[in-house]
Amino acid sequence: MSWAHAGKVAFVGVGFSRIERGTDEPLGNFAEEAIADALADCGLPAAAVDGLATYPDPPYLGAAQREGHDMIGPEYVLTHCRTGPIRWYANLNGGMVTAAIVEAALALIGGACEVALVWRAMHHPKGTYGLRRTEVASGPREFSEPYGCVSPLQWHALAYRRYLERFGLARERMSALVLNSRRFANLNEHAFFRDRPLSEADYAKARMVADPFCLLDCDIPVQACVALVMTTAERARDLRQRPAYLGGFALNAYARPPIAHYTLVDYLEAGGQTASQLWSSAGLGPRDMRAAMLYDGFAPSALYWLESAGFCGPGEAFDFIADGRIAADGVLPMNTFGGALSQGRLHGMGHAAEAVLQASGRAGARQVRDASAIAVFSGSPMYRGSGLVVTSEP
Repeated sequence: MSWAHAGKVAFVGVGFSRIERGTDEPLGNFAEEAIADALADCGLPAAAVDGLATYPDPPYLGAAQREGHDMIGPEYVLTHCRTGPIRWYANLNGGMVTAAIVEAALALIGGACEVALVWRAMHHPKGTYGLRRTEVASGPREFSEPYGCVSPLQWHALAYRRYLERFGLARERMSALVLNSRRFANLNEHAFFRDRPLSEADYAKARMVADPFCLLDCDIPVQACVALVMTTAERARDLRQRPAYLGGFALNAYARPPIAHYTLVDYLEAGGQTASQLWSSAGLGPRDMRAAMLYDGFAPSALYWLESAGFCGPGEAFDFIADGRIAADGVLPMNTFGGALSQGRLHGMGHAAEAVLQASGRAGARQVRDASAIAVFSGSPMYRGSGLVVTSEP
């Protein structure tokens, strides 16, 4: 059943910080940049903000979780960003940043606040990407970690190998997705790889990191922040930018017994559940989408979303991404900002921000035709996935 409040919440401001790697500069500086940029984008003063929402957790194990250094929660924003008196906030530890966007939308609809600020700040020190350091392996991990299977890179690689073998596919065909993302990143001033082209030969010679993953199949860890300003559709009419609207959402928890690592079944079944919920919420389907922002923390996740969301059939994703079908003028422009593979690892916030820019007609050289409805899927999808539909009209 369609969500009764579709189109009642608007995205009115988008803000970006610098995007860097290997910096010792406090993460708080990046958050303040992105928040100031988002407020300037919509023409609102910080004092107008009375709602806050984020998913603040550092993206690696062993983080000290210090406000302003490796995480940015509401407390930091309250102290440093001179917002108005806050009437509502959400500091979430699940659902990635999509859940924070949804919480902010529900707060606006319910009258808990009038202007909500949502952000995701990411800190990635050297040597923390893809590592899981534990002294004791418990539960299902007892059957994998003592034998060297300790990294998310390896867990995802196992499912990807199963995918390739199940459908008789060659991993080299992933280059179509990776190069498409890089071409879009080269048009995006807010992408880490904005000035670094990529060729088929570069992909072919990329270092293998966890077979069948090569280095270019993995997102690029960065330090950065992206922020969104949200308000009601009615209030949005008087602000600086053309708004985009929240047309539907899904926050899915896929029930399954404990396992030692991720499986291909998890990806496809969890993704299917999330997609079904999203299409029902929005009253739209995959054929109504004019572009798709599909989570690509690891490149195969975008393939799983294409199939589980119904953009193509099982085992057909490599065919779907070939021959320019996901380019700006293709059947389904995909990750038009560069994705996590080429913009940087922002835990889905880059995907949401790009959907807003596309739906409001503000994506510049990356703008797709008739961006009336954009799908955003976050998560791997694994046993938890989430999604948004962002529309150009309420």
